[in-house]
Amino acid sequence: MATLQKSLLFLLLLLLIFTQITSNPSPEIVEAFSSEPGDSALEHDVDHLKSKISVLESTIDERSHELSIKDESIRQLEMAIQEKSDSISSLQIEIEYFQQKATLDAKDQMSNSHVRATELEKQVDNLRKEIEMQNKKKDALEVRTNVAEGKIRELNLKLEDIQRINSEQKSKIHNAEHALQLAQEEMMKAKLRADSVSKELREVHGKWLPHWIAVHIFHFQSYLVFHWNEHGRPALDITIQKAFKKKDQLKRWAEPQIRNVNTHLIPMIKEEWSNFINYLEPHLQSLLSKIIEVYNASKNSLTPHLVKARKLTDPYIQEVKKFSEPYINLVVMVTKPHYETMQVALKPYTKKSIRTYRKLIKSACLYHHQATAGLTLPILVLFKVFSVIFSGKTKGRTFGASINHTRRRMKRHHPDKYSQGR
Repeated sequence: MATLQKSLLFLLLLLLIFTQITSNPSPEIVEAFSSEPGDSALEHDVDHLKSKISVLESTIDERSHELSIKDESIRQLEMAIQEKSDSISSLQIEIEYFQQKATLDAKDQMSNSHVRATELEKQVDNLRKEIEMQNKKKDALEVRTNVAEGKIRELNLKLEDIQRINSEQKSKIHNAEHALQLAQEEMMKAKLRADSVSKELREVHGKWLPHWIAVHIFHFQSYLVFHWNEHGRPALDITIQKAFKKKDQLKRWAEPQIRNVNTHLIPMIKEEWSNFINYLEPHLQSLLSKIIEVYNASKNSLTPHLVKARKLTDPYIQEVKKFSEPYINLVVMVTKPHYETMQVALKPYTKKSIRTYRKLIKSACLYHHQATAGLTLPILVLFKVFSVIFSGKTKGRTFGASINHTRRRMKRHHPDKYSQGR
């Protein structure tokens, strides 16, 4: 019992020290963490981890309070057991005294002493039963304390995991900041290189183009920039704001529809699609085998004719190549310097046009996906409503149906990759 009490007191002291340490973090860490310009998602994760740590600290305090209450109940039970044992010893002493006195007293007192002895024996039996009950309660309390200690260990392990995750998040934030600094440095270097290259290209462009064409191009560029800043950019900003508002409204309207589609319509479509595939698979296999047979037969019949045609046309193709090759080389030699000078002069404009073209393709793909989603949602909802109204109970899947077929997923082309490929 003494070792158990010492271990419980030691655990309580450790818990109190741990809760004080975790509940009072150092201000340097808080300032450092608050001063980090990390991502909003990472800050949300850190706040979520802090809330988990506070909840675990409150649960640890409750467990320590329950352990202290259980220790007090165990002490009270031990005091009661000690009192009962003292009363038993006193009763045994009285029994021995009455037994010794019974040998000396008369026979009339013997009967009284026997009655008293039986009563005392009954009391002793009752006290023993009470002691056994108290011991059982004590064992149950010890089992509960062991369970509470196990839960406390689990909570400590969870708290250690959360602290480890917090430290990993801090290290990731630090690495991200370092990578951001490096990227900014590389971007500045790239800007300097681009400025130097643009200066060189302007010099080359000025040497290649006549002066009056360069002046007209400069005036036309300034005119376009002025009208874009005056009329084009505000109109584009207004349209983008309206598009974002419409997007938010459509998203709020579509959320319950999408939830309904995900919960009801998609499982039904999957089931119907699986039944359709199971029905169509043998027909497709037979059709594929027939197509392969027809292809092999046509290939075997057409290959000799194709070989003959190639043999007949090969000398004519060689003569055409020999006749046209010197003219093609001459055209390439004449146009190559002009093409290179034009490419050097138009390189900055082509870069800008390619960038704007990519941005336009990205925005068009995004708006196209949003518009298709907004157009297909009402159709899906109407299809679901009509299917519920006009169809009866859906047939359950037969147990003998094969479910080992593989489903192919369509490849989704990313708009960024598509625009880069263009």
